[in-house]
This record gives sequence, structure tokens and C-alpha cells, in this order.
Amino acid sequence: MNNPVKTSNDLAKVLAENNKEEELMQEVFLIIEYLTNKEEATVKLIFDRLYDVGSVHLINKRFRSRPVKRVLKFIARMSKPAFRIFAWHWVRKNCPQLITNWLHQQVTFRNQTVQNTQVIIEQKLPPAAYISELDEQTREVKFLRSQVKLLTRALIGLLTVFFGSLLWLSHYLAPGRSPGQNVEQLQPVSIQEASTATQK
Repeated sequence: MNNPVKTSNDLAKVLAENNKEEELMQEVFLIIEYLTNKEEATVKLIFDRLYDVGSVHLINKRFRSRPVKRVLKFIARMSKPAFRIFAWHWVRKNCPQLITNWLHQQVTFRNQTVQNTQVIIEQKLPPAAYISELDEQTREVKFLRSQVKLLTRALIGLLTVFFGSLLWLSHYLAPGRSPGQNVEQLQPVSIQEASTATQK
């Protein structure tokens, strides 16, 4: 008779502890949510800095051509206000819950055993099928990189030709000058040269 009573008492204590834990974690969530909303300017400043660092690293990692990097970095600077708006909405919606879950894992020590087993699993050698799939993906990535390089070079060449043509046209069709005037200016020079040649 003692065992069922003791088990029900233990179960009641565990349930009470779980309820108390849930209440406390809900309070943590509300505090973090309040802190996030109160410190909107601080959160936006943090994400501005993270965006600056992350965009530069991403562009440097994905692209090798300097002109392309310059253009993309300029675009990244121009798109920062839009990123700030989306980041703020994402932070307000997701961050308090993510931080609460992470803190809960830290104080309950649940995640450490899972991480240890993941490390052990990752240290084992992968199967042969996984290696062949990885090789195929590596080949595809190399092919795509070569295609990106080719397209980048073609784009730079086309832009060079286009801007060179614009410069030539702007010089040739300078304001106040027509193509006929260019020919008229050449004729007196040739007549003067002919007259000086006959005088000699």
C-alpha cells in the first residue's frame, strides 16, 4: 500500500516542479520580449553591425572578381534599411522564444548529452555512398563556379564595350558640334597643307 501512495506523491511533486518550471520560463519569455521591445534602437544597432560584417564576408567568400565585389558591396550598403525592417520584424517575432529555449536548455543540461553523441557520430567515417554523393556535389559546385566566372568576365567585357562606345559617341558628338562640322574642319587643314606644299 505504501508504494502506490509514495509513487503518487513523487508524481505530484514532479508535476508541481514541472508546472513551476513552465511558469518561470514563461516569465523569462515575457521579460525577454519586454526587453526586446524596450531596446528597439539597441537591437537595430546590433543588427546593423552584424549586417555590415556578414555582408562583407559573404560577398568576399562567394565572389572573386574585384569589380563585382565593389558593385555588390555598394548594393549591400543601399539595401541595409530594408534589411533593418525585416530583421526587426523577425527579432520581435522569433528572438524571445529562441533565447528562452536556449536558456532553458542551458539550465536543464539536456542538450549536452545530445551534443556529445553528435560529436561521436560525426567522428565516424562516412559511408561510401555519402562520399560519392559528396564528390558529385563538389564537381557540380566547381562547374557552377566556372560558369559564374565565365558570366562575370562576359558581363565585364560587355560593360567595357558599352561604356567605351558611350565615351566615343560623347566625344564624337560633343555639344554644339555636328558630324558635318568635323569634316569641314578637316578640309581647310588639308587645303592649307596642299598650298604650303606647292609653294615649296
